[in-house]
Amino acid sequence: MRIVKTARDPVRLGAGLDSKGNLTPAAMEAALASLSRFNAILSAYPLNAARVVATNTIRIARNAAQFLPAAEAAIGYPIEIISGEEEGRLIYMGVASVLPPDEGRLVIDIGGGSTEVVLGRGFEILKVESFSIGTVPQNAGFFGDGRITAEAFEAAILSARSRFEDIAPEYDRSLWTQAYGSSGTARAIGEAIARNALGDGRMTLKSLEALRHRLIAFGHAERIDLAGMKADRSTSIAGGLAILIGAMHEFGIREVKPVEAGLRLGVLRDLQLRAMQRDRREESVREFQRRFRVDEQRADRTAQIAGIMLSLLKPADDKYNRLLYWSALLHEIGLIVSHSGFHKHAAYMIENADLPGFTTREQRAMSRLVLAQKGNLRKVTDNLSDPGFAKAVLALRLAAMFMHARIDVAADPGAVRIRMKNRIELELRRAWVRDHPTVAYWIEKEKDAWGEVGIDFSIRLGS
Repeated sequence: MRIVKTARDPVRLGAGLDSKGNLTPAAMEAALASLSRFNAILSAYPLNAARVVATNTIRIARNAAQFLPAAEAAIGYPIEIISGEEEGRLIYMGVASVLPPDEGRLVIDIGGGSTEVVLGRGFEILKVESFSIGTVPQNAGFFGDGRITAEAFEAAILSARSRFEDIAPEYDRSLWTQAYGSSGTARAIGEAIARNALGDGRMTLKSLEALRHRLIAFGHAERIDLAGMKADRSTSIAGGLAILIGAMHEFGIREVKPVEAGLRLGVLRDLQLRAMQRDRREESVREFQRRFRVDEQRADRTAQIAGIMLSLLKPADDKYNRLLYWSALLHEIGLIVSHSGFHKHAAYMIENADLPGFTTREQRAMSRLVLAQKGNLRKVTDNLSDPGFAKAVLALRLAAMFMHARIDVAADPGAVRIRMKNRIELELRRAWVRDHPTVAYWIEKEKDAWGEVGIDFSIRLGS
């Protein structure tokens, strides 16, 4: 991988949340202007893949749904809201790509609204957690008026330690030899220590304490004057330092090394792996299957049939191809909860689970597909206005039907013809219906289900 252009624009979106958790008009305006500038940069290059991710602020903003359409229009690409755990995974991928391959390591990323702590070895992630503590709320809560006091610092450190103390024992010290700070906050702290000869010059607790006392001596964020400290960092450095000190105490870290890699490089690395057919989403689905004891043979058969059905339906694009495949693999996952309403439980599990590699939008789409696999279609009426989604639903429902009837569609795909435009037209080989009498029953039920949402369904038996 070779980086040909990089750009950064610190708009501090998290600081633009009001007391009710909404992004303010000023914050949204600044973000949209920033995205437009990035759009201009991207437009100068011929791209065959692009990915835009949103993290903690958009995860928690109450008016994110109103902001996102304008944001996507400004940047010119869909925006994926990623979970804290997915953010941690991508951060680790970015860091791992520039470090020794076999090293056991702890990676800490202190962001504006959350802090991710990841344990791994090489490219393997052993443990990832996202904590809802970041520089913005920490500064607002303890240094809100800009004043930096010893008492405020002590309270901020204790607050950080309280977030980490319960989970810290799971990050077994024997599994890692070095800790890294991947965020801009960690790099700014490291540079401030090195450039101002604080402590031992490295990011140890001794040096962090020296920086802490120096900030207290300044007394106010506006009076911070440190070599190498950018103006935009001075307003958040106290909160970030308190989090880092708290983390070092709880995780038993002796030294943190700043590293010039993180989320952005991780997102690029993930795109590269997808292009090489090493998609983390496939691994996530298979891990989920094993965890909840899915019958993988039935799932694979359903996914194969669903793919055949979707190809016969000739969707306008491939938007739902992979999502349908993964949905079919997970369509029976809810059986671990209930045999009668398994589709509802499966839908809930898929939408709310931590599935590394997937975005919230992808999980929501898969959840809706799985919910629609059986029963009435009124529960997904709004989604059916998307022709691609409607065809994927039909493909999954027919795949489940043929799988249950033990019909080998792959062995004789020409035995099925299907079209879906304003209506559904299905033609089946007469011998199929004769040899599998339950199919006629299920097709009648299927006609009724589609009829309830205003779509005619006709069936014809061929030779």
